[in-house]
Amino acid sequence: AVPTAVPTDAPVPPTDAPQPDVDECASSPCGMGQSCNDPDVSYGSQHDFVCTCDGDMSITKVDGPATCEKDECSTDPCGAGQTCNDLDRSLTSLKDFTCTCDKDMSVKATGAA
Repeated sequence: AVPTAVPTDAPVPPTDAPQPDVDECASSPCGMGQSCNDPDVSYGSQHDFVCTCDGDMSITKVDGPATCEKDECSTDPCGAGQTCNDLDRSLTSLKDFTCTCDKDMSVKATGAA
């Protein structure tokens, strides 16, 4: 194969031309239940956006979605005399906690234990 020559009179882009700002949060890279913050949107600063879980979730990750979890038992939804258990704390699994009567207690109503 014969190499293709580049004409010597072809325009060369200036190396000192200003580059456009890049807001990495504009494409919503963080996902459901998360906020995005790009602390430096200048062209040379990439892969520095931060995903933070919203609300009472506190897991954070730089350059990618955070893994957010919500412990539905943190607000003590079962009440006195009951133990709450939330096995799946992912944001796609809500209202799946269970309430169990503590020792020496019995169920008196339907719904929550």
